Amino acid sequence: MAIRFQYNKTSRQQLEKQLHVRERALPTLQNKETALRMEVKRAKAEIEVLEQELESRLQSYGKMMGLWVEFDASLIRVKDVHLSKKKIAGVVIPMLDGVDFEIRPFSLFNRPKWFLDGVKTLEELAELGIRRDFYEIKQNRLEYARKKTTQKVNLFEKVQIPGYQEAILKIKRYLEDEENLSKSSQKIMRTHQEQRRKEGEGIW
Repeated sequence: MAIRFQYNKTSRQQLEKQLHVRERALPTLQNKETALRMEVKRAKAEIEVLEQELESRLQSYGKMMGLWVEFDASLIRVKDVHLSKKKIAGVVIPMLDGVDFEIRPFSLFNRPKWFLDGVKTLEELAELGIRRDFYEIKQNRLEYARKKTTQKVNLFEKVQIPGYQEAILKIKRYLEDEENLSKSSQKIMRTHQEQRRKEGEGIW
C-alpha cells in the first residue's frame, strides 16, 4: 500500500497518529479473529451432532417404512418459528428458540393407533432439521465475519503498520539530514564570517 506523505513534521505527526490507531486496534482484531475461529469450529461440531442424531433417528424409523406409506404427511405443518438474536464476537446471529406446529384435525377411529406417535415423530424430525439449518446459517455468518477479520488483521499487520513505520522513518531521516545540512551550512557561514573578520582586522 502506497502511503502518501510529505517530508515535514506535520505529515510525520499525522502518520504517527494513524500508526498508533492501528497498533492499538490490532490486538483487539486478533482476539476477535481467534474467538470467531473457535465459534466456527463449535458451530461445525454442533451441526455434526445434529446430523448424526437426525441420521440415527431416520435409520431407526426405517424399519417402520411400510407403516409410513400409510401416514398422511399433510396432517402436520410448521406454523411458526420463534427466533431471537445473539451477538457472538460482535456478529449478530439468529437463534432458534422453538418451532410451533399446526396439526390438522383427524379422527383417531379412522386412523391406525400409531398415527399420534407418527405426528410426534415428524415434529421431532422437522425440529431437528430446522435446528441444523440454523446452525448452518450461524456457521456461515461466523465464517464470513472471520474471513473479513483475518483480511483486516493481515492488512494492518503486513501492509499498513510496516508501511506507516517506513514512511515515518523516511521523514525522520530526511528531517535529520536537513537539520544536519542546515547546521553544516551555518557552521560554514560562521567560519567564513570569522575568516573575513580576521582578514578585515589584518588590514588595520
